[in-house]
Amino acid sequence: MTATLSPAVPDTAPDPAPGVPARSPLEVASALLAVLGDTTTEPRRDMQLEALTLAVAADLPVLLWGEPGIGKTAAVTQLAEELELPLTTVIASVHEPSDFSGLPVVGDDPATQGVPMAPPDWAVRLVRQGRGLLFLDELSTAPPAVQAALLRLVLERRVGALGLPEGIRIVAAANPRASAADGWELSAPLANRFVHLPWLHDSEVVVRGLGGTWPRATLPRLDPAELPRAVGLARRAVCGLLTARPKLVHQLPANEARRGGAWPSPRTWDMALRLIAFATAAGAPRDVLSLLVRGVVGDGPGLELLASMDRMDLPDPEDVLADPAGAELPQRGDLRQAVLEAVVAAVGARPTRERWDAAWSLLVRAMETGAPDLVVVPATTLAALRQDEWDVPAAIERLAGVVDLSRRADRAAARVANADAGAARAAR
Repeated sequence: MTATLSPAVPDTAPDPAPGVPARSPLEVASALLAVLGDTTTEPRRDMQLEALTLAVAADLPVLLWGEPGIGKTAAVTQLAEELELPLTTVIASVHEPSDFSGLPVVGDDPATQGVPMAPPDWAVRLVRQGRGLLFLDELSTAPPAVQAALLRLVLERRVGALGLPEGIRIVAAANPRASAADGWELSAPLANRFVHLPWLHDSEVVVRGLGGTWPRATLPRLDPAELPRAVGLARRAVCGLLTARPKLVHQLPANEARRGGAWPSPRTWDMALRLIAFATAAGAPRDVLSLLVRGVVGDGPGLELLASMDRMDLPDPEDVLADPAGAELPQRGDLRQAVLEAVVAAVGARPTRERWDAAWSLLVRAMETGAPDLVVVPATTLAALRQDEWDVPAAIERLAGVVDLSRRADRAAARVANADAGAARAAR
């Protein structure tokens, strides 16, 4: 049997060029890692990132919720780099309560001078820097005693006897309890101090980022001319809702898991007011504002607040009745129907022939400029308000076909539903 000879493979790297010092394998590996880490950023619409930067601008503590490996830490690191803020990372679960509440240090005369609570080194560094981003990572793995010690840090920005400067922003990250290592539910007092933002992956963002380009995190640009209007709008929105729905002022969830998220309290309504003002002054998109509002008071109250804000800009029913031909009707179907129903309700509250006729003129105009089905309910209600001495206006004839068609469609749908129910009973 004949052996096959292979060419010899050198076990060392090629000799460097003359005059160039030899590089060790680890130096070459480090050079490759540096090339891999050489990424850039670009302006790109990212709803999560916009919500995060707006909350940071509003100086509210933010808590990012997401599964492991989703990119929470990378997002905070990139945020600090883009904002040119020194980043201080504290893993909450590996610290003792005294690392946040301060360690007692006995002085020369504790009876007269007391026992000061000495802050940890990371807090001292933050004060020396005067500005920075404090990142509290793995918050859901911190035991209850550590969570209790964090309360004063998150709300009052104090660590022991040391107060953090105003230039410090706080961002935290947590995994859901089911996917956290030895996870705990977040305590209700601590959860109520944060803006809760779900952190999800966007495949397009990930693919482009792995290609070397990530979205750019920039603080929102606030319009100085909009500041008074933004604050007024925010106050009217929150106060108007809570006046109409006083039970929403404070609702502590009965479920332990829900207590660890966003829920309404006077504190979080104040946070919502601030976020609305900042979002308005920055011209933030509606979906970003929705994320932020629901992240402080919860989904249900947050959606109610957003709906009430939509109705704040609706025209006054009396103004519409005074000039039905010139009134501006919203394009969104739900808002348009709200205006029509409000006008009909105003006629019902003070019925006169002139107001009744004006309402019919408005309904005809709404039918001609939008979805006809939106006028069915208001037209039916308005017709029921007619008094015997009032003549039927000609406008009703133009609406009769729409109302009749809607009723026939309802009857057809009812017949189909009854037939399906009968078939289901027969199948049993």
